Amino acid sequence: MRRRDFIRTVAPVTFLGGFKITALSRLPFFDMLQGATDNDHVLVLVQLVGGNDGLNTLIPLQNYGDYFAARSNIAIPEGKVLRLSQDTKNGLHPAMTGFQGLYDNDQLAVLQAVGYPDADGSHFRAMDVWLSGSDEDQYLNTGWIGRFLGQTYTNFPVGYPNADMPDPLAIQIGSVISPVFMASSGNTAMAVPTDAEFYNLINGITEPEPNTPMGNELTYLRAIARQTNKYAGVIEAAAAKVTQQQPYPDNNDLAAQLKTVARLIGGGLRTKVYMVSTGGFDTHGGQVNPGDTANGAHANLLKQTSDAITAFMNDLKYLGVGNRVMGMTFSEFGRRIISNGSMGTDHGAAQPVFIFGNSAQTGVLGQNPNLTGTNVESNIPMQYDFRSVYASFLRDWFCVTPSDVTTMLLKNYQYLPFVKNSACGNNYTDLNNLGNSLISNAPNPFTDSTTFTFKTNGGHTLLQLFDTGGKLIMLPVDQDYTQGTYSVTVNTGGLAAGVYYARLQNQSLQQVRTLLKVNQ
Repeated sequence: MRRRDFIRTVAPVTFLGGFKITALSRLPFFDMLQGATDNDHVLVLVQLVGGNDGLNTLIPLQNYGDYFAARSNIAIPEGKVLRLSQDTKNGLHPAMTGFQGLYDNDQLAVLQAVGYPDADGSHFRAMDVWLSGSDEDQYLNTGWIGRFLGQTYTNFPVGYPNADMPDPLAIQIGSVISPVFMASSGNTAMAVPTDAEFYNLINGITEPEPNTPMGNELTYLRAIARQTNKYAGVIEAAAAKVTQQQPYPDNNDLAAQLKTVARLIGGGLRTKVYMVSTGGFDTHGGQVNPGDTANGAHANLLKQTSDAITAFMNDLKYLGVGNRVMGMTFSEFGRRIISNGSMGTDHGAAQPVFIFGNSAQTGVLGQNPNLTGTNVESNIPMQYDFRSVYASFLRDWFCVTPSDVTTMLLKNYQYLPFVKNSACGNNYTDLNNLGNSLISNAPNPFTDSTTFTFKTNGGHTLLQLFDTGGKLIMLPVDQDYTQGTYSVTVNTGGLAAGVYYARLQNQSLQQVRTLLKVNQ
């Protein structure tokens, strides 16, 4: 590691936005803090860089014929799809045996078609949206985790570390701190590199520095790590408490990152959020092996991810901290429904999100997407807004009050029932509403107009109309109702002929309906 690279990593931690850090005695405002500071829960964010192909990750067995027709050159053979014990409609890629085991052990939840309206196809902008929690046309200077930590730990970084929070608020494994941790007062995280020298440092390995320019650099790194990083002591102390861990797969960078996370959690750090990442998911070509679509580049990525998270879960159990931790996977976007001619997939929109942990409510939340009537530009229609995932973690895992959740996420979003036996005392109804139609429209197909009939349990109700690319076309309903059944007629004369999706959201309930506009 070069000196300037190390300084770039350490400097934001040492100075924390330019503020000098000193330890203080207990401050009165800590007595008023509630929710997130009152439990020892931890969230681990797993970023899949590049845009993961969701349809080849969570495979729709219920409509496998439509799936195969849309992507026959990369489709996973039906007989090789891993079955899920509580869901006959979906299966996992055959490389994800670890995730299958987590699912069977009630440690994995799957959320179908997570995204946002008007999904952006740029890697950089799409990831910025996911990290900041913004709308597609909204630009924020803060991240959603940064707003959570900044509001929870008031006045940070002034007065930190202290007796009430002696540890880093958040940790990024790697050399660059993600924008997700940016608060209005500055960065809330520190970076812990995965370099061998740092790992040796926290293990107490101090081989003599060679009398060479490289040795001088090594001396400098050790001095910086031990003397200028005010959190180095607590990091090293926590790591030193863990002398043995469960096996992790070799040659797996994500596994190495998660091993460090497990060690720090097992060592007693009170850090609330960790982030790890792994790349390679931008599979425009060569996604599968010719003649063997169950194997190839994407299969290798999914295996590495599944194996790493499974090893992490086993390690947490061994260390006795499994009940403290939940995590989620996410990418900047999913991929298109129809594969391309290069045995790959192009940038899409909605994607499946995997929630892991002992408190994950096992099951697949949402419906299989309708894959008929699609074209080369068709995307998976959004079922759940990604900020609903964030809202649910904040309220049901960190026990943030609903009013504060709205402040942190800048809007009110529905809550999703993926946290089992919420320690925060929140209850849910069945979001899937199997066999219960909440929305219909007539006529369908339609020409110049169609009338939607929908059921609401009362409160805020949202009816959105999307095209197959995920663009928000209309917002026929966005208001509060009393409980009941209502109708609204929509003028569709200006729409081009084709397939559209209507999405109804009411409190924690949602359904998606496929529509067809035809010419007269």
